[in-house]
Amino acid sequence: MTTMGSLFRSEEMALCQLFLQSESAYTCVSELGELGLVQFRDLNPDVNAFQRKFVNEVRRCDEMERKLRYLEREIRKDGIPVLDTGENPEAPMPREMIDLEVKFEKLENELKEVNSNAEALKRNYLELTELKHILKKTQVFFDEAMYPPNLPYDQDVYFDDDEQVNLLTDTSLHQLKHIG
Repeated sequence: MTTMGSLFRSEEMALCQLFLQSESAYTCVSELGELGLVQFRDLNPDVNAFQRKFVNEVRRCDEMERKLRYLEREIRKDGIPVLDTGENPEAPMPREMIDLEVKFEKLENELKEVNSNAEALKRNYLELTELKHILKKTQVFFDEAMYPPNLPYDQDVYFDDDEQVNLLTDTSLHQLKHIG
């Protein structure tokens, strides 16, 4: 059996024209495609894409291919190994295409939602980390204001213990929540 790659080399070929019934065209073309021995040529290059037969089916296939490329890109981005058996699956029947479209649409939407949630979590984490660092720096500021390092310690000169502010304790954070 000749592989698809050999069509582009100096393999002996014959130019043929097929006339197929519309009802059997899909089955015939899918069988020929699975054999990998046929190269299709567009005999109507001047015809507008909107005037061609099966244009909606081709668009649906293009859209499903786009979704599959997106899913594959996301899978590879996460470092998940993809098993490649080297085999081409059989072309699905037209009624199976509807089920595939629904599954691909659902997977794409779920993955987009997961990515969106991951981005939101990352943003929240960065914001909270920034706030934590601000609180630490502010705590240092208050500590230095209460007890400057180069002046002798005299409790009467500085704040009372009631006025001491500790920004990083659970109670002070709880109080800040109620204030804001």
